[in-house]
Amino acid sequence: MRDPYHDYNSLCRDCLHVWVAATADRRCPQCGSPKTVYHPELGRLSIAHIDCDSFYASVEKRDNPDLRDKPVIVGGEHRGVVAAACYVARVYGVRSAMPMFKALQACPNAVVIRPNMQKYATVGRTIRAMMQEITPLVEPISIDEAFLDLTGTTRLHGRSPAASLAHLVTRIEKEVGVTASVGLSYNKFLAKIASDLEKPRGFAVIGQGDASSFLATKPVSIIWGVGKTLNKKLEQDGIRAVGDLLPFDQIELQMRYGAMGKRLYHFARGQDDRKVDPTSETKSISAETTFAKDITSYDALCHALWPLCEKVASRFKKAELAARTVTLKLKTDRFKTITRSRTLHDPTQLAENFYRVGCELLKAEANGTAFRLMGIGGSEMAAPADADPFDLADPGAKKRADVEKTMDAIRAKLGDKALIKGRSLADTENKPDRSGVRQKIPQPQGKKDRST
Repeated sequence: MRDPYHDYNSLCRDCLHVWVAATADRRCPQCGSPKTVYHPELGRLSIAHIDCDSFYASVEKRDNPDLRDKPVIVGGEHRGVVAAACYVARVYGVRSAMPMFKALQACPNAVVIRPNMQKYATVGRTIRAMMQEITPLVEPISIDEAFLDLTGTTRLHGRSPAASLAHLVTRIEKEVGVTASVGLSYNKFLAKIASDLEKPRGFAVIGQGDASSFLATKPVSIIWGVGKTLNKKLEQDGIRAVGDLLPFDQIELQMRYGAMGKRLYHFARGQDDRKVDPTSETKSISAETTFAKDITSYDALCHALWPLCEKVASRFKKAELAARTVTLKLKTDRFKTITRSRTLHDPTQLAENFYRVGCELLKAEANGTAFRLMGIGGSEMAAPADADPFDLADPGAKKRADVEKTMDAIRAKLGDKALIKGRSLADTENKPDRSGVRQKIPQPQGKKDRST
């Protein structure tokens, strides 16, 4: 049966009225709203990318109305980096991943808030559930963005995919309190690009008829996978815009740029055959921290590594996954990033194993170099049933695993800080027992609990 919305090219984002127009109408003919979307292919497109606008900062402003008109930066302290910046702060030039000291130079009056990942994850899950109400084909990309395939949903909702998306982002804003932008196209690559075009509260469309002309003048860095190193190499070869790739055939691009050459060839032509995959697997889980002061000491680095390992292990357990490869990440005082990895004989979920491997990887790097950031993570996912088997070659492994499982059980009942390892403490007083575990003992009124 022919889709009844196939020929509609205009949409009102407020009242969801759809109509056929010769050109873009400035206002909706039904309700008079200026929030209209026009595209010749609007009724025929169903692949979308939804991205929340400055998500972390938006959640913080939602929870504290006093911040509504102020520049807000979510991130670490002076030596950290910007995790998110609201659009007021962006006017001053603040951007995600910018060193915090540079952000505060650009916007000295900004309100800096440390990230609350648990809160953001809760909000993200609520939004994802709302996405899944309009289509089961939702592929999460991060905590606040996802691809959606709305093919065949017209009968279910009684409206076109474009109208369903407009209705969804309106619901998100009203019910959750944050805004989101929509990119609509015929494939994932272009939908992702479109969602960035009109932020915040954007709704942009790229169709087959205008994809080539749209891409031709865009910088080649718009293509996924083209980072600074590859972009520099492309520029040296005279390729600055996407259109500069068109004279080359696929084989030539693959000979020059390896496996990335295939992506360059197809994406430059607006081609992307990847499906929206709701079962897309998590590829890695990690945690990192930026130090208040540079650290050179191996012992101090190991001390800082342990809480990161506990975070990573907890995330693996909650996700019901295990890691075959452990990766250590370091950033020097000169902002050079170093990564070192080791593949394990058996996959693991245990903080102890992440820590033991991480410390071993640290040995070769802790040579007096000053580090400002450190992270630990796991990849090459495996089933938890395969994780941490009994090892005759390491008789202490079972005891370490049993201790950690006991700690997990106690924390699940009494809270994350009910029981901590002795190595979590900055001081060496009150040494832990032989298991390496120390109970959190309540302190007298007025005295600081040094075990937290």
